[in-house]
Amino acid sequence: MYESFFGLSEKPFSIQPDPDYMFWSKGHALAFAMIEYGIMNRAGFTVITGEIGSGKTTLIRHLLNRLGNEVTVGLVSNAVEKRGELLHWVLMAFGKPYEEKPVVALHSDFYDFLISEYAEGRRTILIVDEAQNLGPQTLEELRMLSNINADKDQLLQVILVGQPQLKTLLQDPELVQFAQRIASDYHLRPLNADETVAYIQHRLDKAGARDEIFTRSACQRIARATRGIPRLVNVLCDTALVYGFSTGTRVIDVDLIEEIIKDKAEYGIFQYDDPPRAEVERSEDAPQKPAALPDGKSVYWRKHKVISIE
Repeated sequence: MYESFFGLSEKPFSIQPDPDYMFWSKGHALAFAMIEYGIMNRAGFTVITGEIGSGKTTLIRHLLNRLGNEVTVGLVSNAVEKRGELLHWVLMAFGKPYEEKPVVALHSDFYDFLISEYAEGRRTILIVDEAQNLGPQTLEELRMLSNINADKDQLLQVILVGQPQLKTLLQDPELVQFAQRIASDYHLRPLNADETVAYIQHRLDKAGARDEIFTRSACQRIARATRGIPRLVNVLCDTALVYGFSTGTRVIDVDLIEEIIKDKAEYGIFQYDDPPRAEVERSEDAPQKPAALPDGKSVYWRKHKVISIE
């Protein structure tokens, strides 16, 4: 709609997770480093939490793009708390039959699958997205499923990704045994003001922008209004481009952002509000450019086998 008007090759602010637009803020770099650490060290459980729209799923998509044939991945993204069904979800994630068999037989099939993968030199990783929907009983079932080892090696590695409720859930005394199995975890925080400015410019650059489209003051206003949540930044920036296109405005300034926020307050479903400035600008010495992953020695895979349940 507005791409050619602003000289863009594609929409820069889609709300769909897109690893090609991965922005390495300090928090996202640390979160991915913790995931990588957990995988490389065969950790039983790795946990990544963060607010809705903070970029957790994009991190997982980036991870999947880096895994290769040495890794078999099962992805579960919509499981809910219901006693006795977890094993069905897990087997489905790995493309294994799960119907019309008693639970004991299903457990046997799953353990045989893990041992077979290990014997073939592959590691097996289960990723559970939106894991805050799993209650204590289901998490305990998951812990029991992971209780199979070969010598010193963990045959099933689990990555749990969820909203802040997951962090609260795992701190429950009822799940102390589970918590003790978590070898790597990180809570992904929103972007600060400088990171938000860099994030907006990063996405515009990826979409082929040649000229200034958002002024810095407009970006700073967006940072305050969205609290640095990337998905909300995308929505507000995309709306700003629509407004700019419809009015023939090629440079989005702070006045236009104010107009959009006002319109959202009066007519929209979602309303933006201003947090205390300290909530967005958490650190005066925060990096003004996206933090890059260190160039240290790491092992990555270029291809992966994944069966996804959306």
